Amino acid sequence: MTDSSRAEKTVLFIDGSNFYAAARSLGMDIDYARMRAYFARDAHLIRAYYYTALPEDQEYSPLRPLIDWLDYNGYAVVSKLTREFTDPDTGKRRIKGNMDMEIALDMLKLAPQIEHAILFSGDGDFCRLLEDVQGMGVRVTVVSTTKTSPPMVADALRRMADEFVEMETIREMITRPPRANVEDMPAANG
Repeated sequence: MTDSSRAEKTVLFIDGSNFYAAARSLGMDIDYARMRAYFARDAHLIRAYYYTALPEDQEYSPLRPLIDWLDYNGYAVVSKLTREFTDPDTGKRRIKGNMDMEIALDMLKLAPQIEHAILFSGDGDFCRLLEDVQGMGVRVTVVSTTKTSPPMVADALRRMADEFVEMETIREMITRPPRANVEDMPAANG
């Protein structure tokens, strides 16, 4: 066990839609309790943020159970409602719910108080954010994947990070363990 007084003050910043898309493309069923514990094991975890946009016109969203669970289990959930608009080029109805600004503002606000920021996103729009936060003395780790086609992480973001964690290499530590089938279980002798 690491001495928490010497462990880096760390914050997790999870870009919900980007991280979900990467996990889904790798066939991963993320266990958020295990993932939080994994990234907290050698750190002084200050907070774990999960950013997501929620549909405004639906009474029930498939995201709701996850958001509620995260809210009650050590995550700070930052959400906003999606906006529906008509794409002027195609005339199609589209939904917008980008959380980049919220992630950037929170990371910049917390940078003076932390030593390590872990960003769960592959979005190249975060390159300038990483540059600014690193300029404040914060080490930045990016968690995403290059194992999909196309890769879910922008090459520029991967290069900008102090450390890049390939999701595939930590699969066992952040996913739900496979459930045993009843047929596979040994019969009880009795």
